[in-house]
Amino acid sequence: MPLRRLLPLSALLGLAMALPARAAVPPMPVPQVGQATPTAVAAPYGPPADAQAQVAAAFRAAQASGKNVLLDFGGNWCPDCRLMAGVLRLPQVAPWIDSRFVTVAINVGRIDTNLDIAQRYGVTIKAVPTVLVVTPQGRLLNPDGALALGDARHMSAQAVVDLLVEWDAR
Repeated sequence: MPLRRLLPLSALLGLAMALPARAAVPPMPVPQVGQATPTAVAAPYGPPADAQAQVAAAFRAAQASGKNVLLDFGGNWCPDCRLMAGVLRLPQVAPWIDSRFVTVAINVGRIDTNLDIAQRYGVTIKAVPTVLVVTPQGRLLNPDGALALGDARHMSAQAVVDLLVEWDAR
């Protein structure tokens, strides 16, 4: 094949390889929750000591899959956190979450543990839940809204989902 024909082909191949890994995540329809009422999850956050390892594993999985990482900071004592966990587990929402994110529920105790994880992204946790959406490469996608779910129990399930959709699309 003449070199003249190979140049456009190699340029196209190079462009395709330069696309971000995020392009590999298949599209899935945005969840429509309707009037669904989530049930608060009793204990969505595991032991605080496991958080660092879970976050590291999540980023390895995100780099392999091209998904964003959803870091959910909260405590089992927090009604907003428990209700938001219920939204994420709704049958209309859970498949979409699983298709778009590698999710880590990070126990912050009484807002005194694992705060350094959020600080890596320039976020100081002042209320929970605090949700960070981070690319596999470590770029925070929602610095302007990280604290937006701190009053999740007064939001509709659809409003919570819509925020996650917006942040994921950035």
